[in-house]
Amino acid sequence: MERPSTRTPRRTAPPPRPPAGRTAGAGVGGAGADTGENATVYRARAAGPLPEPLLAAVSRLPEPKLTRFGTGMLATLTMLAVGCLAALLLSGSTVAYGLFFLLVCAASGVWVRPADLIAGPVSMPIAFAIGLVPLGEGGDGFGEHAMNVVTALSLEVGCLYTGTLITGLIVLVRSIALVGRRRARRRRRT
Repeated sequence: MERPSTRTPRRTAPPPRPPAGRTAGAGVGGAGADTGENATVYRARAAGPLPEPLLAAVSRLPEPKLTRFGTGMLATLTMLAVGCLAALLLSGSTVAYGLFFLLVCAASGVWVRPADLIAGPVSMPIAFAIGLVPLGEGGDGFGEHAMNVVTALSLEVGCLYTGTLITGLIVLVRSIALVGRRRARRRRRT
């Protein structure tokens, strides 16, 4: 039994217009000049909203489906894995850790579902702090290791604020677009 497709068909660009023939006053040599050559006027075709390969790539991206718990877990586990890899492979490089944090912040802001938009910026500082645990230099005990993590957190506060701001801006833009769509639907109903 076949199921009907739930996807909307893509719009295709209209076929290109045939080039216009020779017109009076539009020759190659200037206004009204006839050079004896076949003068053709070509019209520029308006480009579609996105080229086909780019549209196909965008349509393959996952839609925002993460709940607030899923957003927090994705960010926390990813940053913990990045922290472990940075400690093992990059000798505790906090620069690489900060750059990956910015990517995780952008992904979390894009993939959180619309009902849980506020969870994106809230969970990012928690994920950043937990991911710094493997980067804290070891000490003699738990207290010294905790102080090293707090020191690393205070030194990398610029990345923490920047990533949280990125997530907040993405969430803000998405919520404004969501409110605009709801208003447009209400206007269409009335």
